[in-house]
Amino acid sequence: MTSNSQTIIQDIRQEFEMLLEFVTSDQAKEATADRIERSLFKLLLALGAKLLSLFFVMRSENCSREPIQDLDGQRLSYQHDTKRTYFSIFGKVPLVRPYFYKKGVGGQNPLDAELGLGEDSYSDLMREITEYLGVYNVFHKSGDILWRLLGLNLSTRVIEDNIAEDAVDVEAYYAQKPAPAPQEEAEILVVQADGKGVPIIYEDPAPSQPVRLGKGQKRGRKKEAIVTTVYTIAPQPRTPQQVVDSFFHRSQPKPKEKVARPKPQNKHIWATVDGKDAALDRLRPQVTAREGAHIQHRVALCDGCEALQTRLKDRFEAFTLILDFIHADEYLWAVANSLLGENHPQRLDWMAAHTLQILSGQTAQVIAEFRQMVQAGQYSAGQQTQLTKTANYFERNLPYMDYPTYLKHGWPIASGVIEGACRHFVKDRCELSGMRWERTGVENLLRLRAVAENDDWDDYHHFRKRQRHLRLYHSPYPEQSPVEFQALEPNSVRPIRPTTSVDQVEPTVSCSSSSNHYHHLPLAA
Repeated sequence: MTSNSQTIIQDIRQEFEMLLEFVTSDQAKEATADRIERSLFKLLLALGAKLLSLFFVMRSENCSREPIQDLDGQRLSYQHDTKRTYFSIFGKVPLVRPYFYKKGVGGQNPLDAELGLGEDSYSDLMREITEYLGVYNVFHKSGDILWRLLGLNLSTRVIEDNIAEDAVDVEAYYAQKPAPAPQEEAEILVVQADGKGVPIIYEDPAPSQPVRLGKGQKRGRKKEAIVTTVYTIAPQPRTPQQVVDSFFHRSQPKPKEKVARPKPQNKHIWATVDGKDAALDRLRPQVTAREGAHIQHRVALCDGCEALQTRLKDRFEAFTLILDFIHADEYLWAVANSLLGENHPQRLDWMAAHTLQILSGQTAQVIAEFRQMVQAGQYSAGQQTQLTKTANYFERNLPYMDYPTYLKHGWPIASGVIEGACRHFVKDRCELSGMRWERTGVENLLRLRAVAENDDWDDYHHFRKRQRHLRLYHSPYPEQSPVEFQALEPNSVRPIRPTTSVDQVEPTVSCSSSSNHYHHLPLAA
């Protein structure tokens, strides 16, 4: 062990003794918990930076400077040590490593590969923390959080760039991810799709706009993000009357009579601004992977968007297409408000009666009733327009409104899953006040946001690091050592090891060795 690492070790020991003195001193006996906690946090971050620096120094010292061979068998000679910066959660830590080179062939830093480093200076832990903050918060607020907690200054551009770089492998990750095990699935396979507008920055010069906008006019423009989901769910047979009573709060079951509603199993959400075809083409293999003998029913839920309905029918022929009941009922509400007004005492009864007709398979009668009301000429032009609009909507969607059959089978008839996804997944992040997105920027964000929402965050970044390593170094990502497994295991309890002199440990393994014993140092235990 060289004097450099020994010096760092002595500094660390002194700092640790200072930490012990800090919490056991006479001043600490009168200090508040808040002051001690805040101070300890900062001191531990500084200590972490020194420990990480020691780790890098020892890895560099442990590297052989003997010539190496590249993948083509070319012999590269050691030239000198080069320095790079490692931007960690503890701050910026220097890393010095040997550089090997041959004229006409190029150079390599083999320690970079052994450490699993990327091309830039940001650590993977730093990237994952900032990206997780970024997919749920505006970028500048994510930077503020890092500054307040860790004292680290990252610009919004850095956060955005890291998200763009680390979203590259999301498609590949989901292409290789195994489907859920059949025993973890329910018997109804459900797909849903819907669209939500995202404000987009003009790529071409924006057309001139008036100083003051007129009624209904908006500045900028939106690009539709198509949100899709696939999941399985257990059947829940209901009668039309039960749905109406629940929907209009006309019956409140006693606590002992309440039955837990089945929940979606293994829900997978996705969103893209690349269009309807791209979204549904991407959804198809996800659905195919979920097929099996355990699937007894197949349902596709959608609102009345004809373009989506056509594409769903083309790509999922074995699925029964259902018009979302909530969207259908909104058209009834529009008629009720037009005919009776929003404060009419009979409006709710009118809605309940007509909703029951729709759910009981009497939509054709409702259509006929509305058309007869138009022909009678007893209503205003606005009321006639709304009656005609609703009748036309029901008539066009009649093949997808066989609600008595759907309810008998226990199928879902409302697209609440996708509606919630549109609101939470897209709107809550992409439509905050003043937001405008570049198309590629919002696409990258939506990909990583999908990873987070699908609860695949850790697994994806595990995959991403391996893919990056293959691209950069053409070799497998370094495997974890037993002590790393132990340290990263949640709630692991590790026994305190007896004090051992650091001088007794002699790291002798070079960079090119397949095994490395640096982790046996007491400081890593």
